[in-house]
Amino acid sequence: MGNLEVLAETYTSLSLEQGLRQLSLDYPGKVVFTTSFGLEDQAITHAILANQIDIRIATLDTGRLFQETYDVWQKTNIRYGAKIEAFYPNAKEIQTFVEQNGPNAFYDSQDLRKECCRIRKLVPLDAILKNAEVWVTGLRKDQSGFRTEMSIFESDPQRNLIKYQPLLSWSFEDTWKYIREHNVPYNLLHDKGFPSIGCAPCTRAIEPGEDFRAGRWWWEQESKKECGLHWVDGKLAPKKG
Repeated sequence: MGNLEVLAETYTSLSLEQGLRQLSLDYPGKVVFTTSFGLEDQAITHAILANQIDIRIATLDTGRLFQETYDVWQKTNIRYGAKIEAFYPNAKEIQTFVEQNGPNAFYDSQDLRKECCRIRKLVPLDAILKNAEVWVTGLRKDQSGFRTEMSIFESDPQRNLIKYQPLLSWSFEDTWKYIREHNVPYNLLHDKGFPSIGCAPCTRAIEPGEDFRAGRWWWEQESKKECGLHWVDGKLAPKKG
C-alpha cells in the first residue's frame, strides 16, 4: 500500500487538483472517491471532473436522504456530464430491520442507530471499495474532535486500503471559497444552517455557537457523533499501517 509517511510528505505540498491527479497516476484504476454531496465532497468532485482525473466517484443512497441532496446530485451530473455511481442498502435487510424495530428505531437506542447505519452505509460502502487500493474522502480536521489528529494519509487495515484526505487542513471558510470561486453546485441546506448533512431523520440545522457536527444524531452524546464509516475496531483508523 505504500509508506504513509512518505506519501504524506510527498502530497502535503500539492494542491487539491495536483494531489488527486498524482494519486490517479500512482494507483491507476484503483482510486475511489465517495461523496455524500456535502460542501467538501463537492469541492473534490469538481476537482476530479473539471480536470478529467481518472478517479471513480460513487455515493451511498441510504434511502433516507434529503430532497436537497438528490437535487445537488442531479445538478452535479448535469454540470459535469457525469454519471456518479450509486450504491444501495440490501432491501431485505432494510425490510427486516423496519419490521422488527419500526421505521424510526434509530431514535430508540444507540445500538439500533448503529445497526441502521451499518445496513444503510457500511455494507454498501464495502461494496464500493471492493478492489480499491485508495479511498479518497472529504474529511477535515475541524469537523470534529475525533478528526484533529488525523493525517492526510491513513491506513484502513479492515478494508486493506489507504485513505487520502486532501482537504484535511482546509477550514470551512477555505471550502466555501473554493466552491464560490469555481461556481460549484452545492447543497442548499448549507444556506439553512446545515454544515454537515446526512440522512434526513438524523440531521438538523445547528444553532450559532454549536459544534460543527451538533446537528448529526443530536439526541446522542458528543462522543458518539460518528456513523462508523471512518472507524476501525471502534476507533478512527490509525495514521500508520
